[in-house]
Amino acid sequence: MQLIDKPNAYGFVTRTLHWGMAVLFLAQFMSASARALLPRGNEIRDSLWSYHTDLGVTLFLLVMLRGAWGLANLSNRPGHAEDFIGKAAKVGHVALYALMLVVPATRILASAGSERGLRYFGFQALPPRQVEIAWMQIPAELHGELGWLLAFVALGHILMAICWHRLVKKDNTLARMIGWPKNPST
Repeated sequence: MQLIDKPNAYGFVTRTLHWGMAVLFLAQFMSASARALLPRGNEIRDSLWSYHTDLGVTLFLLVMLRGAWGLANLSNRPGHAEDFIGKAAKVGHVALYALMLVVPATRILASAGSERGLRYFGFQALPPRQVEIAWMQIPAELHGELGWLLAFVALGHILMAICWHRLVKKDNTLARMIGWPKNPST
């Protein structure tokens, strides 16, 4: 089993983080969708929303771990083409990572300056403040909109993998992320 990334395929750690986080982001977007679409007091809405904060903090930690792992493997990773699409893919990945960090960071910052603090899986991770710190709340006003932007960029990422790489180019980009290199001997 190949743990680290190589030029022909992503390693087990990268793939596990990628697909595990994809499932968690899907759950996160489902919780936000339920909150936006279902009426208050709805059991499904309340059930899905109940894990939103814990999942958001978990994803924030995983994004930092995945970013560090990606940087450590940067010279070994499969590259992008140097054409317009390849450059757009690089920009898209930077936007995706930036949003995956900024979206939860806005709420974590707001919680750090709030009268409630931050509870993470029942543990008081950040203590409550006696008085709310107003400037720490301001970025959180964009949390929802940035979250939907993240969902849109993630959807673009999925569509590019399926439509462009799989259906148009018929290359092995998706196979590399699944762990099936085109030529396993390389």
